Amino acid sequence: MTYPILLESKKQGGYRATVLGWPDCTAQGATRQEALSRIRQVLSDRLSRVKIIPLEIEPSQPEHPWLKFAEMFKDNPVFDEVVAEIKNRVVNTQLNLE
Repeated sequence: MTYPILLESKKQGGYRATVLGWPDCTAQGATRQEALSRIRQVLSDRLSRVKIIPLEIEPSQPEHPWLKFAEMFKDNPVFDEVVAEIKNRVVNTQLNLE
């Protein structure tokens, strides 16, 4: 698996590597390679102690107010005819405007 790593050069010398999204997962080294090698070990140790599981959370926003109208005409036998008539009127209106 690939993890995005932020690699920073420090003002006092050396490098700091941080796993993006995991701010407490950092490592430092005198060189880029040393910092990357250490972050690889830190991440490996961390992943050996944790398990990532999906957690479903109920949405905090109320249901969209128009959602209750979705498919309200799905069983209406003349709905397709009404939609066709609306399309015809739109096309005719556009033709008259040109």
